Amino acid sequence: MLAAAVLLATLAGCASNPPRHTDNLCKVFDQHPDWYDAAHDAQKRWGTPINVLMAFINRESGYRKRARPDRPWFLFIPLPRKSSAYGYAQIQDPAWEDYKKANGGLFKSRTDMDDALDFIGWYTDRIHRTLGISKWDPKHLYLAYHEGIGGYRSGHWKRNRALLRTADGVAYRAREYGAQLRQCAARFRCRHWYQLLCH
Repeated sequence: MLAAAVLLATLAGCASNPPRHTDNLCKVFDQHPDWYDAAHDAQKRWGTPINVLMAFINRESGYRKRARPDRPWFLFIPLPRKSSAYGYAQIQDPAWEDYKKANGGLFKSRTDMDDALDFIGWYTDRIHRTLGISKWDPKHLYLAYHEGIGGYRSGHWKRNRALLRTADGVAYRAREYGAQLRQCAARFRCRHWYQLLCH
């Protein structure tokens, strides 16, 4: 029993390790093939492309499941964080509660890649339906994701050069991920023994 518990703990720890090569989506999925399944499911449900979903995760958390914003300090005293953002997709508390109400959230977690990707798919679908931004436009999807739908509508982001550079970086990463995924998607999509008709 003890050996089994140690093995499970070891496997759980490995499963949560960030990928070693975050600039290559094929290598990300090589290390975590279950993440391909999660991204594929989110794309199928919400229509946001896999490469865009994963570019958001890469930017928001660097694939660190318990990522949080840095805590400010005053001298040697830690101060409250400025945001409740947490997990793979850096989801803030109010948006997470909205997502759970809309999709059922009893067992959902921001530190679970399946749930984080489904959240991004759900939220980018809201962005698309509300603001008309294409799901194939990672730059403006990310701006609306970062600022919120109301914040995007206000247009303040147009004067935020740092945020615009970040959004350009997300768009670049999504393009790179898309090109890489075209070279390796088949091996992840068809890797299960029961996918006899997969192509």
